[in-house]
Amino acid sequence: MAIHRILRRSLSAGKRSSSSKGSTDVPKGHFAVYVGESEKRRLIVPVSYLNEPSFQDLLCQAEEEFGFHHLMGGITIPCSEDLFINLTSSFAQR
Repeated sequence: MAIHRILRRSLSAGKRSSSSKGSTDVPKGHFAVYVGESEKRRLIVPVSYLNEPSFQDLLCQAEEEFGFHHLMGGITIPCSEDLFINLTSSFAQR
């Protein structure tokens, strides 16, 4: 599936460009994303979000806008923080 390819490429690019802090503060079964319009905020999300079609759409938008080289060292989602939180909060209610 293309979503796994997007995530795998983005995460491997992030590992190469990340600092010594790296992903040690990300719990197993989760990954970091950056969201926000002008100021990016780092959020930790469960990998189960990858099963959500609306989250997959966000990843496709991220690929189109940023490619696989994210300056923040992780996946940058091209949406507002409020939109992201509203969208992902609906995942937990299912």
